[in-house]
Amino acid sequence: MPTLIESLDPIAALPGADFCLRGRGLFPQDAMPEVRVGGVLAPPVIASDSLIVARVPAAATGGATDVSIDSAAAPAPLEIGVQIAENLHPVCNPALDDEGNIIVTLSGSRGQKTPVSLFKLDANYTLKAWGGSITNPSGLALDRTGTLFASSRHDGAVFRVAPSGEASLYAEGLGVATGIAFDPAGDLYVGDRSGTVFKIDGQRNTFVFATLEPSVAAYHLAFGPDEYLYVTGPSTSSFDTIWRISPRGRVEPFFRGLGRPQGLAFEVTGALLVVASFQGRRGVVRITPEGKASWVLSGQNLVGLALTPPRPNGRGAASLVLASHNSLYHLSWPVAGWPLLPGRGVR
Repeated sequence: MPTLIESLDPIAALPGADFCLRGRGLFPQDAMPEVRVGGVLAPPVIASDSLIVARVPAAATGGATDVSIDSAAAPAPLEIGVQIAENLHPVCNPALDDEGNIIVTLSGSRGQKTPVSLFKLDANYTLKAWGGSITNPSGLALDRTGTLFASSRHDGAVFRVAPSGEASLYAEGLGVATGIAFDPAGDLYVGDRSGTVFKIDGQRNTFVFATLEPSVAAYHLAFGPDEYLYVTGPSTSSFDTIWRISPRGRVEPFFRGLGRPQGLAFEVTGALLVVASFQGRRGVVRITPEGKASWVLSGQNLVGLALTPPRPNGRGAASLVLASHNSLYHLSWPVAGWPLLPGRGVR
């Protein structure tokens, strides 16, 4: 039987991550199948006649990359992420400013005061130290004026960061402050790992907005196009929930069934991207407004993500920026050559 690859799953991956090939005649009886990613050997992790699981080799070229088994080609290329920064310690989504900079943290271990805690990655992917006065920065968000705010889980506070990188105290008494987000009116929301979501208005008055179950790591917050606040808080369960909170503070489940969900961001038509494991597969899960989930990117040790507009220097189209526990990656999003399905697109 000739080898026939019928599907490639998921559609994107980072180096070192697994992907699946399904088809017929994938594993001839006389030899182990030869899987290649961009011409580089990718030895199978699992192999059968109808399914092969292989791993993206570190030497594979980033971008849209052809995948093959022996002489049979996959029906579409695999989009491979490119590392753009390392030796960092993000614990949340990166932040993207109006100048095309990516802002990321070197958070450090509990109570560790690092020499530099905030970095900027410019449009040419040059990493520059920016600020160093925040201990354990744990959440990043930009307000409507483009000013950066950062939470500190060590201080239980939120700081406002000047263009020089100097941080000043904005609000305190916020428990183990982690994820932060601004609503359309400009009010700031802060997740406390003990289960409280605080709201801080423009006069810096602090209110308890909602109460959730405690998180073992951090809360991650993002406002959806419906103006509801979406929250993840990884627990010890493998069946965690994404919570949806109304503007009046009413909490309801949006989606159940994720393992350790963390950073999240919305595509322009309302589909939600979240870093999590789903049905035993780790990476990025895409959830439609109707609650249909699919595994769209394979990756390990991810904590956050952000969707960017086209780069201002003309280096490419919109992209997805991914933060692992020590690095940043980027890849085109949506992937070149995908069918233009409803819900695909970015802000």
